[in-house]
Amino acid sequence: MSLGLYLHIPYCFSKCRYCDFYSHPGERGVPDAYVNALLRELSRFAPEAPLQPDTLYFGGGTPSLLRPEQAKRLIDAARPMPGAEITLEANPETVTEESLAGFREAGVNRISFGVQSARDTQLRTLGRPHTAKQARAAFAAARRAGFTNISGDIMLALPHYTEAEFDETLELIEGGGATHISAYLLKIEPDSAFGKHPPEGLPTGDEAADFYLYAVEQLEHHGYKQYEISNFAKPGYEGRHNLIYWDCGDYLGLGPAAHSCMGGRRFYYPPDTAAFLNDAAAPVMDGSCGAEDYLILQLRLRKGLSLDAYKKIYGKEFSTAQLAFVQNCVRAGYASFDGRTLALTPAGLIVQNSILAQLL
Repeated sequence: MSLGLYLHIPYCFSKCRYCDFYSHPGERGVPDAYVNALLRELSRFAPEAPLQPDTLYFGGGTPSLLRPEQAKRLIDAARPMPGAEITLEANPETVTEESLAGFREAGVNRISFGVQSARDTQLRTLGRPHTAKQARAAFAAARRAGFTNISGDIMLALPHYTEAEFDETLELIEGGGATHISAYLLKIEPDSAFGKHPPEGLPTGDEAADFYLYAVEQLEHHGYKQYEISNFAKPGYEGRHNLIYWDCGDYLGLGPAAHSCMGGRRFYYPPDTAAFLNDAAAPVMDGSCGAEDYLILQLRLRKGLSLDAYKKIYGKEFSTAQLAFVQNCVRAGYASFDGRTLALTPAGLIVQNSILAQLL
């Protein structure tokens, strides 16, 4: 079974107004002490041999605040499998052609840029520290540095949003050579700045759904095939790391607030960087990953849930009432079902929570 390794880099220039991820704003780099702490945890989980993950993902925070030599130390210690996907999340304003070339030489082979919007006024509303010009420059620098697997993030249903804003952002990212695009609806998290002071001009729920369906249609038209609720890729460029999550595979997350699931058991590190640095943050057990998780995660994927696999792995079958509900979803245009595989349509993915409430 594949193993995904996630390394959390919690340091950031500033906190975006929509963000509730665990991070430390006001930083201009990653302390060597933090890299050493990650190396300590790597050796703890692999005391006699390297982990040799199939994928390695630097997430954050802002992982591009790492120096390339720091990333190399971590990659070398993990000793990923030959051909492993090694992804680094990056903010456009934090990279140069020199740093990107350094990351490429260190072993990173996939770069993911947080673009969100091509409009500077919107970026300022979101609290993003980059401009559209910097985003375009970052894509160009990544290509010159040798990256051929490039992802870009688009945020949908922003304040005063229009289809034209989406079109402009897609043009920026596609023109930058992206082989993968993540398109997310803005979610107002209670602990974020937006949660405490919501912005004006937010779309209604129905308007947000329309923006999502428009995005799916346009991305597919431009050759980005939807393979998960928020992810679209050119053929062969699907994100392998996140597919491990959605297939309920094994993944190990290291760093404060990082979550893991190994051998069906979940655990996480407390969200406390100081404790992590001082080796005083032991992982906390957090239950197991079972049939319910598998059903939820498989229905995020456009390929859907195989009922044969569901039965083989977990011994579960749909009841007569569940099958009748599935047929209702098919008639309503929310799903496709051939008797063996249940897959949600884009319209079904919008109301996924309501569908899951009837299936669980």
